[in-house]
Amino acid sequence: MSEHNKKGAGLIVSAIGVVYGDIGTSPLYALKETFAGHHPIPVTPDNVFGVLSLVFWTVMLLVTVKYVIIIMRADNHGEGGSLALLALVTELTKGRRVAYPLMLLGVIAAALFYGDSMITPAISVLSAVEGLEVVTADLKPYVVPITAVVLTALFFIQSRGTGLVGRLFGPVMCAWFVVLAVLGIANIAAAPVVLEAISPTFAAAFIYANPMLSFFALGSVVLAVTGGEALYTDMGHFGRFPIRVAWFCLVLPALLLNYFGQGALLVTDPGAIQNPFFRLGPEWMVVPMVGLATLATVIASQAVISGAYSVARQAIQLGLLPRMTIVHTSGEEAGQIYVPFTNWTLYLAVMALVIGFQSSSNLAAAYGIAVTGTMMIDTILVSFVMSLLWRWHWTAVVAVAGTLLLVDFAYFSANIIKVAQGGWFPLFVGFISFTVLTTWRRGRSLVRKQLKKQAVPLDVVMRALGPNVSRARGTAVFLTAATDGVPPALLHNLKHNQTVHQRVILATVMTAETPYVPDSERVEMTDLGDGFHRLTIRYGFMQTPDVPAALALCKKFGQEFNMMSTSFFLSRETFVPSLNPGMALWRERLFTFMTLNATRATIFFKIPTERVVELGTQLEI
Repeated sequence: MSEHNKKGAGLIVSAIGVVYGDIGTSPLYALKETFAGHHPIPVTPDNVFGVLSLVFWTVMLLVTVKYVIIIMRADNHGEGGSLALLALVTELTKGRRVAYPLMLLGVIAAALFYGDSMITPAISVLSAVEGLEVVTADLKPYVVPITAVVLTALFFIQSRGTGLVGRLFGPVMCAWFVVLAVLGIANIAAAPVVLEAISPTFAAAFIYANPMLSFFALGSVVLAVTGGEALYTDMGHFGRFPIRVAWFCLVLPALLLNYFGQGALLVTDPGAIQNPFFRLGPEWMVVPMVGLATLATVIASQAVISGAYSVARQAIQLGLLPRMTIVHTSGEEAGQIYVPFTNWTLYLAVMALVIGFQSSSNLAAAYGIAVTGTMMIDTILVSFVMSLLWRWHWTAVVAVAGTLLLVDFAYFSANIIKVAQGGWFPLFVGFISFTVLTTWRRGRSLVRKQLKKQAVPLDVVMRALGPNVSRARGTAVFLTAATDGVPPALLHNLKHNQTVHQRVILATVMTAETPYVPDSERVEMTDLGDGFHRLTIRYGFMQTPDVPAALALCKKFGQEFNMMSTSFFLSRETFVPSLNPGMALWRERLFTFMTLNATRATIFFKIPTERVVELGTQLEI
């Protein structure tokens, strides 16, 4: 095998481990919740065939057609996910009336993601450990404590990096999917008639005969596709081709075989509905299957947790969250990061869910709203990509996006009715997240306006300097969000110290609408005369800023920096909530609180702390 083929095979195996953990563990609970959940369905052959047909066509429409075939084409320079799609659509609709509403939709999708990322680890690991109840009912009291221990260990190892565990993801998940397929085939052999459920006529007949019951069933059937959006979110890590190959060659066949195997089991033994997944094999297999299922759900949870870190970094870079500490846990893989605040917030929420809901069946009621809401928003956003980027005719956009949106809306509606049973949780988390994201974005916008209003033109300051102002030796780098005018820190330094450095750099760090900006395009410098230079540093929303590293790239402009003779001046802003029009007073106070708790600029921009001078500025917002 050539080196190229080996690398391709490695990416496919890795994709199976990281991308498909969530959707790959859905067979643990999807059919069980459909028949024995909060809206139970009688286990009759007609109902089993109808539900299997719904599952089959849901997976084919929402995952295969929508994500694998269509949405994965809408990459932002290779990156996927709601925020990457939002950045792409924002660029496409710049200057149009729809730009702001679409931005809000993208923020809502990001907010809902956090609700989903809290439920996934809880329901996945709980459903795996519940397999112990199949061995003996006496083990039921131990399910929640064991789940809590497993999840606690998972969150505590995050700070050490997941590279070693990550190398095991692919082989373990490959084994998991092979076992899913084998168990499915063994049961289908006992009742091959279930394969007839591939025909959509069975789904139609089920809906026609039981309109209300089938509507409730949609709320549980959608559990079969939770994690489907991860195909798009993780596209940047593995590429479109490996994810598609893994889906069509292993994951899709294994999932469908297992679902149809569970259906065959229910046709021959309706009593197996209490836990059809763990009843697929002989009794001696239950304990090993619990172990393998627990390992698979831990992998699924790890993928979601890593995704939450990535979304947090993107949100910070896109100006939706305050600066937070981001730790790189690998010197080789730039994507392996650890965000302490996100980690421990998720941990507390997951523990609350496990202890509060007690079972995967109770959690299933909370699952689905966030996923279907995100899927619906993705469809709306990608419809603009179809029209503005791919140049599809409007009739094709309406036909394709309209059909997908109707399907998404049907599943979203079926999940909305579960609000009282637990669906309130992801909506509550989504509301809190949306409030935080939009408050920070709005607050920073108001701050920029205030600073611009107070800004003094650079030429005015340079004329006022005159020949008598002393020039201190060395270089002063003033970090400023404004790309024109003089930063407040420079004015304060001049006012109080009556001096200006020999070389003054007015540096602005900007985030591009693309995931990555190459080093060749990182810096742009303009000579303003009299020792003044304006420096623009650009990073993608998937990158972490490093100002000293960016300064080193200025050699191409004939400018070199010695850190021992370079001082960094930062303006430390103090915000005073006011009754001026801008934001509600409570949002201004929330913004002020977030500002006070944001990671210091010196840490976030990797500036040597011993070379920093901070000067205070008070602003009313």
